[in-house]
Amino acid sequence: MTQVCICVPARNEAEHIGRLIEALALQGTRTPFAVAICVNNSSDATYTVALDAAQRFNARFPLKMIQRKFDPVFAHVGSARRAAMDLGAELVGPRGLLISTDADCRPPADWVDAILAHFTLDRIIGGRIELDELEAAQSPEIFSLRRRFDAYWGTVRAIEDAIDPVDWDMPPRHGDHTGASLALSSDLYIRAGRVPLLRTGEDRALVEAATEVGGKLVHPNAVWTRASSRTAGRADGGMSADMRRWLGCTRRGDTPFVPALSHWEARARWRFKSRREMSAAAFVDAERALPPLPCDMPLPEPAAIS
Repeated sequence: MTQVCICVPARNEAEHIGRLIEALALQGTRTPFAVAICVNNSSDATYTVALDAAQRFNARFPLKMIQRKFDPVFAHVGSARRAAMDLGAELVGPRGLLISTDADCRPPADWVDAILAHFTLDRIIGGRIELDELEAAQSPEIFSLRRRFDAYWGTVRAIEDAIDPVDWDMPPRHGDHTGASLALSSDLYIRAGRVPLLRTGEDRALVEAATEVGGKLVHPNAVWTRASSRTAGRADGGMSADMRRWLGCTRRGDTPFVPALSHWEARARWRFKSRREMSAAAFVDAERALPPLPCDMPLPEPAAIS
């Protein structure tokens, strides 16, 4: 049986960590799993709240928690996620499964089983991120705008699948692979060099590094989690920054701008050609060097791109 560990960085997450622990306690899987949490540079009761929640919700999983106070230059999510996933790797061994999530997430009861259904030693499994419906009443504007973004990204995925289909990541699929729901084998994690010590973007960088050493990134629709729509987050440039921008747009009556679909068509053609001319590592390097696409089109209403 596959050894499994769910790995969580947590800084000043006393408000949310109990909700995550409850969701993990409600997992319907028959596969045992552990939970590894790195509480770092916290000034609140994150550690105690997590322990209390595990007892209150009768959690059946071993909860392994470490407290770290990183020096200011390393006091960021990259260091904390690495510490949590390194602990997980020690617990599961090289053929085990590491699952990354965040302290403000609330995965559905079949999350672990959905990941296991797609797990192989060479796969990187990205999970779709949904805003937590428990917070919809607090920020309805954000949820409405998110629906427009979902329609836009669905159209982008369709363009990519038509021009540059990837054998191991065929539709139907989503496009998310962030630290909120990301899974890979412990062996692939170690070969990729572990979580990069970056203040932001450490999850994307881990995916790139794992791809460079032969990992195959997949986006099964059955794998998803909920994440908070909060606008005050813990990681620089994280999801909360998107929430602040979205909220600002809606309150000003503005429309966000996104890359025109023609840019995605051109990028997909580049990927199709380059995949066939380059090694996996060279392809990742080349794609990393590409300039960002210009945001030159107002985000359309769903009906306009359906």
